[in-house]
Amino acid sequence: MGFDDKLENAKDKMTGEAKEATGKVTDNERLEAEGKADQTGADLKQAGEKVKDAFKN
Repeated sequence: MGFDDKLENAKDKMTGEAKEATGKVTDNERLEAEGKADQTGADLKQAGEKVKDAFKN
């Protein structure tokens, strides 16, 4: 997995965490759900990259 991909996935996860926290504080369910979805997407991308790395070796 490339370093750029790791940074991008980490950024997406942190953005999702921030959205979720903001949604909780402001009682905005849509923003909270969007943050959770962003985090899940970042986790899935990370897992896919790890699978690719496993097949490279």
